[in-house]
This record gives sequence, C-alpha cells and structure tokens, in this order.
Amino acid sequence: MKKTLFFSALVALVVSAVSFLSFSKFVKINNIQVTATESVHGASPVLYTKDFNGKFVEMNFTETAEDVLDAVVHIKSTQMASQNSAMQYGQMPDLFRDFFGDGFGDFFGQGGPGSYQPRVGTGSGVIIDTEGLIVTNNHVIADADDIEVTLHDNRIYKAEVIGTDPSTDLALLSIQEKNLPVVSLMNSDKVRVGEWVLAVGNPMGLNSTVTAGIISAKGRNINILKDRYAVENFIQTDAAINPGNSGGALVDLEGRLVGINTAIASPTGSFSGYGFAIPSNIVGKVIADLQEYGVVQRGVLGVFIRTIDGRLANELQLDFTQGVLVDSLVANSAAFEAGVKPGDIILEVEGVSVRSISELQGVIARYRPGETVNLLVSRSGEMLTKSVSLNNTDGNKDLTSKERNNLMNLLGADLLEITDDLAAKMDIDGGVQVQRLYPGKLAKYTQIQEGFVITKIDGEPIRSVEQMIDLLESKDGGIMLEGRYPDIPGEYYYAFGL
Repeated sequence: MKKTLFFSALVALVVSAVSFLSFSKFVKINNIQVTATESVHGASPVLYTKDFNGKFVEMNFTETAEDVLDAVVHIKSTQMASQNSAMQYGQMPDLFRDFFGDGFGDFFGQGGPGSYQPRVGTGSGVIIDTEGLIVTNNHVIADADDIEVTLHDNRIYKAEVIGTDPSTDLALLSIQEKNLPVVSLMNSDKVRVGEWVLAVGNPMGLNSTVTAGIISAKGRNINILKDRYAVENFIQTDAAINPGNSGGALVDLEGRLVGINTAIASPTGSFSGYGFAIPSNIVGKVIADLQEYGVVQRGVLGVFIRTIDGRLANELQLDFTQGVLVDSLVANSAAFEAGVKPGDIILEVEGVSVRSISELQGVIARYRPGETVNLLVSRSGEMLTKSVSLNNTDGNKDLTSKERNNLMNLLGADLLEITDDLAAKMDIDGGVQVQRLYPGKLAKYTQIQEGFVITKIDGEPIRSVEQMIDLLESKDGGIMLEGRYPDIPGEYYYAFGL
C-alpha cells in the first residue's frame, strides 16, 4: 500500500511540475515519450506523441475523428436466401427433363427457384476516392442482392460491386456521387507497436462510432480466411472493435488509413481487447487491381515454408531464430527458377523484414505476376540476394484478362476455354471451365464447383467464353447449364435465374 501511495504521489508531483512550467516538459511513461505543455496563462495541457517519422503529433483525437467520420460509411447488405439446385440427369425432376418446354418459364416466375426470405447484415466502409469508390470487407457484402450505403450526413445510395477478393477479405464498391471526403492510405510497414490509432465504424447498430487504442502487434495470422490463397497479415489493435465495425477504418492520429478493420478475437463475440485490421499496403494493392482488372493479380513464389522459432532453430541447428525457412519448392516455380533452394532462410523481401509466414505472404501479396522481387536469404550462413520474377497461381506470368465483365461479375466466376487435350480426355468436343468462383449467382443459387466444364447452355453447345457471354447477354429469366467434371463421371445440370 505504501508503495502504491508513493507512486501516486510521484505521478501527481510530476504532473504538478509540468503544469507550473511555461515551456514543454518531456516525460517518459512506459518508454513512450510524451510532452505536456501549458502556458502561464492557464491554457489546458496538451499531450504529444511521436509518429513513425519521429514527428511530434498532438494527442487530440477530436480533429482526427471529425475528419475521418465523414469518410466512413454504413453498409446494409440484403440477400435473398434460397435453395441451391444441382442434380444429375437421373435425379432430375420432370420439370427439368422438360426444361426446354413451356413449363420452364413458370419455374422461374414469382421469386425464382426455391423459397426466398431476406437476410440483412450491416457493416462499414471507407471512401477512398472522391468519385465514390468505397473499400469494405468481402464478408460484409458477400452474396448480397442489394447493397445500400449511408454517408455520415445520412445521404443514402445504392452501391455497385466493382470487384471482390476473398483471399484478403476485401471488396470494392462504387456509388454515384462526386466530391466526397476520403481517407488517404499510409505506408503500413512504418507503423509501430505502441502507436496510437482510432477505429471508426458502425458497431452493433451504433452509427459513426470512434474508439481509441494502440497497435498491439503486427503480422498476425488468426486462420479465419478459408480461401485457398488466403493472405492473413493482420495488424492487431486494442481499440474497441465489435460486430458492425467490419470494413471500417483504422487510422493514425493524422487520419491516414492504417488498415481495414476485419475481425475480433473474443470468447463472447464482443470486444475483448483483440481486434484485427488488414494493412493499408495490402488494401492499396487489392483495390488498384480491382479497379484496373476487376480481379486481383496475385504473385506467387511457389515455395513451401515454415516460420523459424527457437524450437525449429534448435532442431535444425540454425543460426537464426527469426525468418522463414524454405522447406521445399514447387517444381519450375518462380523461386525455383531464381535459384532458391530448400533450407534457405528468407529474411527480407524488397528490404522489408519478414519474420513469419504471414509477414512473407503479406509482402508478396503486394506484387503482380511478372513483377520481380529481391529476396535476402541466408544459405549455410552466407547472405545471398535472389531476384524472383513472380508467377501467377496457374504457374505462369500472365495477368488475368478482364473477361469478367459486368455479366461475369454477376455470375461470380472466372472462365476459360478448355484445352484440346482436356477435351480429348473428357471425350467432349469442347467447353468452358469454371476456374474460380466468387460471390455471385452461381455460388449462391447452385452447388456448382470449381473445375466444372460447361458444355451447353439451354441446350446450345458452348465452345468459348466469348460465345458464352454473347449467349447469356441475349437471355432473360431462367438458365440451364449442362456439363461435366474432369474426374467425376456423369452429366450435371445447374439451373438459376439470370
């Protein structure tokens, strides 16, 4: 008790001394240097803290909050729940056997396939362009039939989805408005643990809410994204984040975007001190790709890796306890071609230190196929630089062409004509393969899987993506896809309303 009282008295003494002086007095509290200033005229004390550039920034959250609130929006996402439909021919109801008859139109009449019931979810978004571009989380708007955006001044707009990226849980929306306030992106590599941040969003139905905290950690992987190419390199904060904050802004004290708030770690589902945001450096790359291509161009090293810790270092007798160990390589991968070998320890990518798998993934995720990154690796104690020209997820350096026009965005799929070899193997004349699925009608209303080869639409043979687009653009109402899977016997049929 005496020690506690003494500490309290000491703090009071320091504060009193600072209040008495007419010049700035620097005080170190928990190794964070702050300054308290008060003039002899009795003005209120003002606290400052250093940002990542060593610049003193006033610890006054009010101006930052006022600036950022105008650029953070409320998002209402409405979707209609329905039954999926997928069946083989032998299981098809008579109605589908008579698909091309008069009864088909009735099936997709009032309300479409199955029974519908609206589901409404809410979240947040950040305006990043004066012409109405808004970034949010993919899970906020996934499978939405209607997206409504409400600005801080209560203006309401319908939003269009420009593109989505489940691998990072990001989505880009657009509203028809100009001269909007924006939040600028900062270099998230530069933010430091212990730095003050504000979380701005719409948690638990409480619109335009601001909370304050610090950056608690960087490079977190919490295994919440289930996409095959998921990138988790979260910034952790203790600023209060709750359901509804998803897609909102995490900003520094100058109002610059540090990250997009995405998740919380909690035993109760509510704030427990652990919130996670997607770093702005990843956000910037993803939204640039979605704007330019409609899909994310993802560069791939082609390595199997392990994070080095003390136990692994002892086991393998390594000189390092930090870095990423190359366990093995994909044959003919980008890293293989650059001369990276199993046993190499990756320490840096383009001068950015990488101490874990999540940090390495986070840095590589900023680059496109065909771009070159320099890796600093340790090989048997020797430091080497390896220049790697990144591949795409298909193993080449091509950028994904923007075949996904408005119709492809509506379907939610990447499509590609099959090769002659695959056609011969499947004993078909040709077709269009579903390479990847995104939020859209195919994923929502059918049980179609990636790899499915579409051979017919409404009974008409399909041989190219262009032919498929032309045919679908001429359709209205119900659509029947017919096709096969490369390794599964039998014909499959998928029906949905266009």
